[in-house]
Amino acid sequence: MTENSSGPRTGSGTIPDAEPLAAATDLAAALRELIESSVTTTVAAAEVRAAAELVRQATERLAVARRPTSQLPALDDPARGRRVFNPVSGVASALAPPLLIRREDGGVVAEVTLGVAYEGPPSYVHGGMSALFMDQMLGSAAGAAGLWGMTAHLELDYRGPLPLETKLLLRARVAENEGRKSVITGTIALADDPGRVLVEARGIFVMPRPEKVQAYFGAITDASGRHTPPRRPGDATSVDERD
Repeated sequence: MTENSSGPRTGSGTIPDAEPLAAATDLAAALRELIESSVTTTVAAAEVRAAAELVRQATERLAVARRPTSQLPALDDPARGRRVFNPVSGVASALAPPLLIRREDGGVVAEVTLGVAYEGPPSYVHGGMSALFMDQMLGSAAGAAGLWGMTAHLELDYRGPLPLETKLLLRARVAENEGRKSVITGTIALADDPGRVLVEARGIFVMPRPEKVQAYFGAITDASGRHTPPRRPGDATSVDERD
């Protein structure tokens, strides 16, 4: 199997090789631990510099073979909405907590505990992270309802700060749909107090016209170099269907 191989084909898309996916997921988990340690460590400066050199050595090993931004990762499956490097829900992204988004009560729901790497005000989550997570949740709610689109408008009301190292509950559902436009709402609350909303979001998602889809994604290819424009413009990853 070459490094650009996409794995075996099925009627619904591509199934990635288990070992590359497991390796990418393991690397992401290790990097998340590194990031969290990097913002909480109190070791001496010499130790920090030594760690930085080790990180640079690891980066050199990974950088010897890279894909262009116009090429989808071999581990992705656009047909099913699987984006393993998505910065919110991607299991292989060190930036992602990651969120595991699932269907529930006519919408989607996720739980997450955020560490100090996501800090804004001391001991609380950065407000921009709330916007990032809500954008993903709203897009996933659209995808779960069979409504594909891209974020045209997103607004948030911050009713209270989100504490770090505390399990949070995120919800989203489609409120309205007409033609190419959908209105989707979402909330963030403490998992232990789901009735008290701390962040409330409302987004408008619009399905681009065909000429816009071509302009945005006409150069996108899969890992083998084959032209692969997304069937559903947007970045709503697949919703976990397990009970």
